[in-house]
Amino acid sequence: MNDKQVQELLYQALETEAGGQEVYRTAIGCAENPALEEEWNKYLAETAGHERILLETFDELNLDPSRETPGREVVRHIGRSLVEAMNQARSAGPVAAQLVAAECIVLAETKDHQNWQLLSRVAVESSGKLAKALKKAVEQVEDQEDEHLYHTMGWTRELWLESLGIPAVLPPPEEERGVKTAIGAARAAQARKEML
Repeated sequence: MNDKQVQELLYQALETEAGGQEVYRTAIGCAENPALEEEWNKYLAETAGHERILLETFDELNLDPSRETPGREVVRHIGRSLVEAMNQARSAGPVAAQLVAAECIVLAETKDHQNWQLLSRVAVESSGKLAKALKKAVEQVEDQEDEHLYHTMGWTRELWLESLGIPAVLPPPEEERGVKTAIGAARAAQARKEML
C-alpha cells in the first residue's frame, strides 16, 4: 500500500466534502423545483455529516486535517469553480441556473463518489488501524454517496428534458425507486416512459 497516496486520497476526500457543502448551498439558491430544493438540503446535511466522519477518521489515523497537499488545492479550486459557474448561470435566468446547478452537483458528486469507492477499496486491501477506520467510515457514507450521484443525475436528465419541451418525470425515477447502484439507475432511466 502506498501510504503517501492513501493520505493524498484522504485529504482530497476531506476537501471534497468541505467544498461540496458550498456547492450545495449555492445550488439550493438556484433550485426552482421545491422537491429538488428539499433533496439538496438533505444532501447538504449529509455532506456535513460526511465531513465530520472523515474528521473522526483523521483523528483515528493521527492525520492533521489542516495539512495542505497539491491535490487538495486542486479539489478546492474545482469546487470554487463550480460555485462560480452557478453564480454566472443566474444571469441567464432561473431555468438555466437550475440546470447548471444540477450539472455542477453531478460533477462534484462524481469526484465524491469515486473518493468513497477508492476508500472502500483501500479498507479491503489494507489491514490494522487503517482498515478498521476506513471500514467504519465507508459503512456510514457509501449508500448516501450512491444516492447523491444517481438521484442528481436523474434530476439533471429530467430537468433538461423539461426545458427542451419533452415530457419529464419529476421527481425522477431514480428518486422514486430509491436507486443506489449504477444498474438501478440504468433500470430507472429505462422505466421512465412508464411513469409519464
